[in-house]
Amino acid sequence: TDDDSLAAQARHISTTAKKKHSWEFIHDQVGYNYRMTNVNAAIGCAQMEHLDKYIDNKRELAGIYAQFFASRGISFFTEKDDSFSNYWLNVIFMENINERDAFLSLSNSNSVITRPAWQLMNKLPIFSQYETTNLDTAEWLADRIVNIPSSVRL
Repeated sequence: TDDDSLAAQARHISTTAKKKHSWEFIHDQVGYNYRMTNVNAAIGCAQMEHLDKYIDNKRELAGIYAQFFASRGISFFTEKDDSFSNYWLNVIFMENINERDAFLSLSNSNSVITRPAWQLMNKLPIFSQYETTNLDTAEWLADRIVNIPSSVRL
């Protein structure tokens, strides 16, 4: 396009359409990003060759987290008895939104990147005027869940 303003808006939507914040994901526009480069595909194929090692590593990390948070009275989400989790994403539960936000502020200000589970769609300004149903459970979870670092450790 020859319209610089339109081009800037398209770049914003196609990348993140996200307002700047340390941990919150507040999207101000609907956007789609369906592209995968050959480099991403090659990395994915290479990672699949090491999948078992990665899962073992992530399960070990989850065990470390479970012990650490249990000793501090914080609930760490673990797999159920008859399931096998890859612990792709590790989660802790705080008592309420104030405790969640205090933890997020403390951890992020100390270079440990944590974030809340999600921002409910009906809470985003672009969708706030639309009708919704009862979301008590989703709101309860959103006020308490913290995603903690979950990468494969080197």
